[in-house]
Amino acid sequence: MARILVVDDAEMIRVFFTTLLGQQGHEVETACDGIEAVEKFKAKTADLVFMDIFMPRQEGLATITELLKLRPGLPIVAMSAGSSFTDLETLSWAKDFGARRIIAKPLDVDEVLASVKELAGSR
Repeated sequence: MARILVVDDAEMIRVFFTTLLGQQGHEVETACDGIEAVEKFKAKTADLVFMDIFMPRQEGLATITELLKLRPGLPIVAMSAGSSFTDLETLSWAKDFGARRIIAKPLDVDEVLASVKELAGSR
């Protein structure tokens, strides 16, 4: 199964991913911001990353750029609450920064699982 890094400042989101993807047999690592994500990725790489866009210390777009420098082609799914036009616009920019998919919160279980299947394959 895949090793998946979930980066979100909301503990509830990290627990959601850990529970859901752990039940599917995936190994899940979490980080609460971009700086912690890069540190954890350097220590142990991931097959797929779910990345919140708006976080403290280092936001998601900068973190996407940094992770892709470490591993070009890394599949990344960008996420955001998308509660305003600005949030949705920024989320759409994530594809320009290298994200393969974007997901608006609240998260949909089927959409998350489809993203894992598409981007992590049969790992």
